[in-house]
Amino acid sequence: MLRTFLLLAASYLIGSIPFSYLVARWFGAGDVRRLGSGNVGATNVMRSAGKTAGSLAFLLDAAKGGVATFIVSRLDPGDGLTPSLAAIAAVLGHVFPVWLGFRGGKGVATGLGAFVPLAPLAAASSVVVFVSTLVVSRYVSVSSILAASSLPLLAALFGASPAVWLSATVCVGVIAWKHRPNFERLIAGNERRVGSKQ
Repeated sequence: MLRTFLLLAASYLIGSIPFSYLVARWFGAGDVRRLGSGNVGATNVMRSAGKTAGSLAFLLDAAKGGVATFIVSRLDPGDGLTPSLAAIAAVLGHVFPVWLGFRGGKGVATGLGAFVPLAPLAAASSVVVFVSTLVVSRYVSVSSILAASSLPLLAALFGASPAVWLSATVCVGVIAWKHRPNFERLIAGNERRVGSKQ
């Protein structure tokens, strides 16, 4: 029990590393919490500091999720439950990072990365869902929610254990909750599209 707790705590701390915040500062944009949407995530970094910064933030945020679940899956593979819980812990770390006063991002990139070691085909397929939706809608928020929502279904379809697709479902709930402002803007008709100047 103590070992599991420590592994999950470590996963949370890895997820808490505020790469988007750090990248925005590295690229001279300042505190991303005070820029654009105020979200500590790759999309806001991209809009505030440029495509290179946004891409780097996305890769690092995804990598920390993957590192967390990869390490835990090697140290405590068992029936897959602890690595699956580690994915949730990493996402919660990104969304509620201790280093930034528990004000973080929306968990999409970190969630994707966290499930790459656990359900690689499902994770890759969810990227296809994201890209396809983005091409059609040009809404990052809609694409993120649909891609995240597809992950549990795809994981189950590709034969992942119940622990994996159930933990993915929990992460979808967290990600959807963090997208509440986007839902409100979508309903109001003023959600920003990719390429929009407003």
